[in-house]
Amino acid sequence: MVLGLLVVKSSYGQEDVKWYSIKEALELTAREPRILIIDVYTDWCGWCKRMDAATFSNKEIAATLNNDFYPVKLNAEGKDSIVIGDKSYKFVDNGRRGYHELAAIVTKGRLSYPTISVVDERGRVVNAYPGYKDADQFKLFLAYFNEDAYMDKTWEEYRDGNKEITVPDI
Repeated sequence: MVLGLLVVKSSYGQEDVKWYSIKEALELTAREPRILIIDVYTDWCGWCKRMDAATFSNKEIAATLNNDFYPVKLNAEGKDSIVIGDKSYKFVDNGRRGYHELAAIVTKGRLSYPTISVVDERGRVVNAYPGYKDADQFKLFLAYFNEDAYMDKTWEEYRDGNKEITVPDI
């Protein structure tokens, strides 16, 4: 795994989401606390590529992710070990396809792609949300966490309280 800032460029050559490795994001949140939004993907996942092209390329989403969260890209089938603190997380060979131990942790063992995992400022997995999310769904999703509504409302309560925005269940 190459550690360092990964910047996904839009078709206009402007920077979009500034993606971090999970190790970098955890180090950053220790200094300046923010929630981590982790895009758990695989190289072969068509819906993951579609989220990159249609959702993460949205300028409003990119700005919100960059300003209010630490966005992380995590390849669920990445072969390189990731060391965080004194623990090393490795790829687990599992027949035709394996998985990375860290992907299993942040998705709470539900390895489907794409999955957006949310990790709080203390490094605890809040929840994992599998499946493709379009730009409108994802904007409301980010607002749910940005407003700290997740602390006292379920996603359904929050979504239903924002009826002016028509968003399917995620």
